[in-house]
Amino acid sequence: MAAAAGPGPEELILLEKLLGLKKGNKYSAREERKIPVLQTNNGPSLTGLTTIATHLVKQAKKEQLLGSTAEEKAIVQQWLEYRVTQIAGHTNKEDIRIILKDLNLYLEDKVYLARNNFTLADILMYYGLHHIIAELTVQEKEKYLNVSRWFNHIQYYPGIRQHLSNIIFMKNRLYINAH
Repeated sequence: MAAAAGPGPEELILLEKLLGLKKGNKYSAREERKIPVLQTNNGPSLTGLTTIATHLVKQAKKEQLLGSTAEEKAIVQQWLEYRVTQIAGHTNKEDIRIILKDLNLYLEDKVYLARNNFTLADILMYYGLHHIIAELTVQEKEKYLNVSRWFNHIQYYPGIRQHLSNIIFMKNRLYINAH
């Protein structure tokens, strides 16, 4: 399995394009952990994947991606925090196995991370997990059926995948066993 990379400016550039924002934001990465920094034109720079991503969503006037109810907003924040604290930087197979096992259990009865609504949490978790899912064997994808079902659904959401590789799943198992 691949090492999980730190959240970098690449994810934010993909998000910008997905949101339909004009290019032109200047990103850099701070420290060896590659913490993204956005240089704003009219104010202080913004630091951190979730801070910048939330700013971009508001800039694009797509606040529904942050959740529509207080509970949904909290769930989105929870998964954004999970994306940064649990997925970024975890490189060993055991950490990745635990992440996939936890996520698989959570997604057992959900379409999206915030239950039935597509949010920023789904977008950033997809970008953060892409390289990990890409290296799973067919057997591992079957072991984590709920993660595979969710991931496959997200990768076909309009505008999400962009230049990232399409991950192949055995669809008959994903949908028959996912109930």
